[in-house]
Amino acid sequence: MSGETGFEVAVVGAGAAGLSAALALAREGIATALIGRHAPVADGRTVALLDGSVRFLDALGAWAAIAPQAAPLIELHLVDDTGSLFRPPPARFVASEIGLDAFGWNVESARLVESLRALARATPNLTVFESDATANLRDEDGARITLEDDRTVEARLIVGADGGRSPLRASSGLAVRDWSYPQAAVTTILAHYRPHRDVSTEFHTRSGPFTLVPLPGGHRSSLVWVMGEGPARRLSALDDAALASSIERQAQAMLGAMRIDGPRGLVPMRGLSVSTPVAERLALISEAAHVFPPIGAQGLNLGLRDAAGLRDAVIAARQAGRDPGSRAALSGFARGRAVDARLRGTAVDWLNRSLLADLLPVDALRGLGLLAMSTIGPLRRAVMREGVLPRLGAPELMRGR
Repeated sequence: MSGETGFEVAVVGAGAAGLSAALALAREGIATALIGRHAPVADGRTVALLDGSVRFLDALGAWAAIAPQAAPLIELHLVDDTGSLFRPPPARFVASEIGLDAFGWNVESARLVESLRALARATPNLTVFESDATANLRDEDGARITLEDDRTVEARLIVGADGGRSPLRASSGLAVRDWSYPQAAVTTILAHYRPHRDVSTEFHTRSGPFTLVPLPGGHRSSLVWVMGEGPARRLSALDDAALASSIERQAQAMLGAMRIDGPRGLVPMRGLSVSTPVAERLALISEAAHVFPPIGAQGLNLGLRDAAGLRDAVIAARQAGRDPGSRAALSGFARGRAVDARLRGTAVDWLNRSLLADLLPVDALRGLGLLAMSTIGPLRRAVMREGVLPRLGAPELMRGR
């Protein structure tokens, strides 16, 4: 068995959050290992990178390669399609009202990961191990990770970015709460006759949100259609023409004729949270620490805030002469990330459950909230700003230098 020593941090997981965390640390001169195979899933999923996430990726030197593959989200339209008696008029949110060119940019997940992976291979202080971790040992003296090819990697801190079924989380002993919804999301990429004009539209239906998000070119969009598990399975089994026709009807023909223009996926709707994202020489980020349904563009943006916040914590530990894997060094990170995840998770959970409830008081509360955001300017702007990036505790690289 051969060992690799001299790393301050080892990041396990080669998705967008893990790659971003490794890049953020290595660019500060921190000896970093990135462990994980590059295996993007072709399921038609995209990610709407909100403004704070774009600032972070730009600070990492990654955004220039991603930007040509991304479409700006200049407006957001919310349409109540529940049939409720308390149905409010459609709400329109415009990025320029809060001084932004766009709320964010939508990019195919596979393209995002490919761009970050190429940058990681060329970044000093970052060693890429294209192998999965099979075991880890953590104690007060340090941490050791065993790879599937029998190599070992030693570090002061392990960052768990190994996904919603995280083996690192499972071995940590941390308390976990998980749950599921009686829904699934159909995802794909569409071509359509009418231009999207950089507008993202979300229909709120009784089975969940139906969301169309712009992609580059003006006539392509990504779809996330949340519905009951059975209907989702039946819909995903349709041929391309029948599926496109169903989507066009649900979209009320707002983008004209449609055709399927990319891979498709069927995503289970589940949630997960941990009591704390920190254990002995371990910090969990992204879906290793929290899982949300694909609603409201919160999942990966929260994961990137985890990555940026971890970078701040490791730098602060270095400046104070602390061991970056100690609980004292990670305590502030743990508190801040737990609060952010709890607030975002509660908002997503409430919206989804309120649509499924079909109760007049719940419909009235949701409708009044949407109407208030549409008509009260200061409230609308405050909600938009908070949705793009929390004002309290925002990591340094998301605030801009």
